[in-house]
Amino acid sequence: MPKVLIMIGSQSDLEYAEECRKSLENYGIEGNIEISSAHRQPDKTDNLARTAQGSGFDVIICMAGMAAALPGVVAARTSLPVIGVPLPASLNGLDSLLSIAQMPSGVPVATMGIGKAGAKNAAILAARILGLKYPDIAARLKA
Repeated sequence: MPKVLIMIGSQSDLEYAEECRKSLENYGIEGNIEISSAHRQPDKTDNLARTAQGSGFDVIICMAGMAAALPGVVAARTSLPVIGVPLPASLNGLDSLLSIAQMPSGVPVATMGIGKAGAKNAAILAARILGLKYPDIAARLKA
């Protein structure tokens, strides 16, 4: 079964990660949620990013609010596609959106919209990426 790693920076972000995981399941994709803050747990975050591919993950979805460093930190440590979802922790998520969208050259992060709609779209984008490799996922997307 194809796997997506869903990373969030805090327990308070869990509702968005669960929404994303439910959406992934609709496409036959396993979503594993890990809580790891880029600021408070940098070693854990680094390890998750560096070992994700070897652990069988094909895509990483990172959800973060406020400074929203998590997607960029993860993208800097892996060659897997990284999808960033800004969360509305402050400023209605605008600060998170700008932090995730403004990555330096060489550190690509596909940035979704803010909040639950962004979480669902991240799952759909992950399914589209995986649909290139897995025909059954491509068929589910078309249906």
